[in-house]
Amino acid sequence: MTILLEVCVDSAEGLASAIEGGAGRIELCSALELGGLTPLPSLMRIAARAPIPVYVMIRPHAGPFIFDKADEEAMMIDIDAVRTAGLAGVVIGANRPDGTLDMPLIHRLKAHAAGLGSTLHRAFDLVPDADQALEQAVELGCERILTSGCALKAADGLETLKRISAKAAGRISIMPGSGIRPTNVGEILQATGAREVHGSCSSPVESADPRAVAFGFEAKSTNKTDVAVVREMRRAIEAVG
Repeated sequence: MTILLEVCVDSAEGLASAIEGGAGRIELCSALELGGLTPLPSLMRIAARAPIPVYVMIRPHAGPFIFDKADEEAMMIDIDAVRTAGLAGVVIGANRPDGTLDMPLIHRLKAHAAGLGSTLHRAFDLVPDADQALEQAVELGCERILTSGCALKAADGLETLKRISAKAAGRISIMPGSGIRPTNVGEILQATGAREVHGSCSSPVESADPRAVAFGFEAKSTNKTDVAVVREMRRAIEAVG
């Protein structure tokens, strides 16, 4: 069975690089430096031309995944935009202040996204009990959980990833993500038995315009999807799969 590589991108340029490098699925975002926010409808329209499935991050602002009624309205409208663009699915999630999954809200988001695929995002990594949250994710009917094993990086959450992967037992896919590179993807896949994996496949790029940096219009350095890294990741995955 082939192991699928999902690449998160936040620009049309990144989208093209991910596809050229061999990604099997796209997570479409804006502001990856913040962990990913909902992209603009224009980028969704561009992504609709992609030859591979595109799932869209539904997250209206930075900060904890704790959302109020205004946020919920925004997320519902964004889900409508995903459907209008003709994309494959959405990436959703929400927490309560105690870190547990906000099940009523996620249920409403999931119901509003009927007919679209769904990934439960890294709100999962903030929960106090990963085993309980796994059962909740199964109840929600999501296709997969994007998770680092409740650690900052997937390589540090391997024990949790292995445990919940075994407990998932085919009921839901566990997709490791965070800090996954060509140098460690093999170890993570072998340890977890995961059939899909998530990465940014990016490289740092320095700004070529000091004035833009001085004015605050651009960061001095940013990470951009790198087609060479996507290809390296693909090769490392194929060596395992």
